[in-house]
Amino acid sequence: MILCTLLLLLPQSSDPLGGLSQEGILAAERGLEFLAAHQQADGSWTADVGYKLEEGYRVWNHDAAHVGVTALAGMAFLAGGNVPGRGPYGQVVDRTVDYLLQHVQQDGYITANETRMYSHAFATLFLAEVYGMTQREDLRPALQRSVDLIVASQNEQGGWRYQPHVADADMSVAACQVLALRSARNIGIQVPVSTIDAAVSYVRKSAVREDDPDWSISVSARPGEFRYQPDLKSRATFPLTAAGITILHGAGVYADADIEKGMKRLESQLGAFTKRNGYRVGGHYYFYYGHYYAVQAFHILGGERYRNYLTVVQRELLQMQNADGSWPNSTGPGINYGTATACLILQIPKEYLPIFTR
Repeated sequence: MILCTLLLLLPQSSDPLGGLSQEGILAAERGLEFLAAHQQADGSWTADVGYKLEEGYRVWNHDAAHVGVTALAGMAFLAGGNVPGRGPYGQVVDRTVDYLLQHVQQDGYITANETRMYSHAFATLFLAEVYGMTQREDLRPALQRSVDLIVASQNEQGGWRYQPHVADADMSVAACQVLALRSARNIGIQVPVSTIDAAVSYVRKSAVREDDPDWSISVSARPGEFRYQPDLKSRATFPLTAAGITILHGAGVYADADIEKGMKRLESQLGAFTKRNGYRVGGHYYFYYGHYYAVQAFHILGGERYRNYLTVVQRELLQMQNADGSWPNSTGPGINYGTATACLILQIPKEYLPIFTR
């Protein structure tokens, strides 16, 4: 059995606070089994292609091959210890790589069925992690082109938006791009230092600070949080604060006042955000992307804070999992997205991926 084989290889702990519990390991494995069974013949996973609209999700391509969801699913298998040619799901990862390589455009944009910069960043991150593990030479030129597109699409503020080469930017899209750049730079792909410096400047401008005399006019923002955009009237939320901290970590900043205050805000908001019925019940995309960034922020920090966080998020994910091993996502791209992201959140503690290693 695949499950029994993997359990023998995984680190075991009698203390669930020290990492994943046995239940968490089993839940992630069931999620991977679901994903493997639902991979398309071309190597993709299907989902609803669209965009968030306030707290909803507007779809323009229903149940289509989705670059971003495919990359997240591929990352979930990598995080579970599978690489091309090795592991129980090595062939699944191989097919994922082949699909994404086929959709790298001449200018480096990785897209299909009108997916956008979120998906491009996830695909770049996945391919960079695979290249770091396998040194497949057909990946390097595609990766350099995809990274060059991210670099060229950074706006004057230092951020990124939903489409390449636009003037606007926001925190959530920027976090995806910085993680992709960090992973690419780790394996020798050229990334200008000026691009990383500009991204750090962008996130600093989005931080809400007590010494800013105008912070109180912000919409739903408190000191220690990070805003959607640097504009004082822009909102700040748990996912955005987690994304801001992740950008700083991705840029090589691991300890400073903005990070410490941001972590305290995440700790204070964790219970309310995780239990909010509109996010948790049905698996709202806010729940998944909020915890995708939060688990990275807490994981890099380590210690008791991280163990406490992992206990909370693992408990919630175990309660949310469907009988077939999947996770729901009624507001967002769909069940493959929910399952891939949940598996990633649960498996980051294994540190099989360089990008998730402390």
